[in-house]
Amino acid sequence: MAEILIAGLSAAGHITPLLAVAGGLAHRGDRVTVLTSPRHAAKVSACGARLHRLPPEADLADGQVDEIPERAELSGLRKLNFDITELFIGPMPRQAEILTQLFAENRFDAVIVDTTFFGILPFLLGSRASVPPVLMFTPMPLMIASRDTGPAGLGMLPSTTPLGRLRNRALTALSHNVLLGPSHRAANRRLDAMNAPRLPVFVLDAGLLADRLIVPTVPAFDYPRSDLPANVRYVGPVHPAPARTFRRPSWWNELAGERPVVHVTQGTVDNADLGRLLEPTIEALAGEDVIVVATTGGRDVSDLKIPVPPNTYVAEFIPHDVLLPKVDVMVSNGGYGAVQRALCAGVPLVVAGDTEDKPEVAARVGWSGAGINLRTGSPTRRALRNAIGAVLHNPHYRNCARNLQTAFARRDGVAEIALVLDEVIAERAMRV
Repeated sequence: MAEILIAGLSAAGHITPLLAVAGGLAHRGDRVTVLTSPRHAAKVSACGARLHRLPPEADLADGQVDEIPERAELSGLRKLNFDITELFIGPMPRQAEILTQLFAENRFDAVIVDTTFFGILPFLLGSRASVPPVLMFTPMPLMIASRDTGPAGLGMLPSTTPLGRLRNRALTALSHNVLLGPSHRAANRRLDAMNAPRLPVFVLDAGLLADRLIVPTVPAFDYPRSDLPANVRYVGPVHPAPARTFRRPSWWNELAGERPVVHVTQGTVDNADLGRLLEPTIEALAGEDVIVVATTGGRDVSDLKIPVPPNTYVAEFIPHDVLLPKVDVMVSNGGYGAVQRALCAGVPLVVAGDTEDKPEVAARVGWSGAGINLRTGSPTRRALRNAIGAVLHNPHYRNCARNLQTAFARRDGVAEIALVLDEVIAERAMRV
């Protein structure tokens, strides 16, 4: 039985997969402590772990990212730099204080930490002998620098030609030093203030400092890299526990009819303005022979500013493990977890996202052939109607989605993470 600490920010895309990992480890007999927001206390308890409270000042705005006024006024690189600097780097000192306390009071055999939980960085940069083995878990696509890919965040497709690699090198240097340079410099200023060493890698490559960097997908849904670091492990998908209390709405049986079902969602973070994707999708399909199931990601259904046509049903939330088997196409703003859930069900996609990691997710959907990348976060009704029609009527997209479904089905992310955990614990024991 191992003593494991799991640290994750409270936003659903960050903590939900880590809670699934916690449940799997607790089920096999490990003692698991989860460091996250107390608003997840019931979920932590349900998975057999114990909660250590992460206060709001050490969290991702306690999960209320879309309610930060100054962030709402930004876009593009300015918003990305704001997110990295204020949401992830800002809480680092308080997170490090809490980790210091936990390490002093407990003898953990290993730590699993969200890659954006930057409070772990001072420990990775200092003496490793007194720190348990660290596995960093990325809740977003793998975006480390590579000679075969463009820089993170731009949604560029990979290239391994001599000219393509020259492009990759030049744009990566531009990104690290100029475009996202403010974020990297902010991280080093924080580390200086904490009397910690500076980063030897770019801030978004910090996962390479860990004993293992866990990527919860399959290689077929990521770009091949000839220079993939040795500590990277693809483990397959990590899904939340199946829904047990979902009550099917009165219209549920309509999904079993002859008309194709289109599901549209803006996720749970970038959903402050439902007019970016949810509303235009509903309007684009109002006169089509399809059924539309729109979910608001927890926002009140009354937040919709348009009439709901007869072919559309709206809910705040429907568990994807229940809904996706009935869906023919999913329209998404590119949330990594939701996109992978769709692909695990063999559902092709139309993706329109331009914030956080969403351009990278959208690019991978287009690259894999499992859907259409609209390359914008605010698509027109016409673009949506045409893309959804293409995905519905061209079997190429569904075939590619089903190929990925097969690849995902061969992997069990929680089980593979447990094996990697055992591996690093055994390595540490051999060195002691």
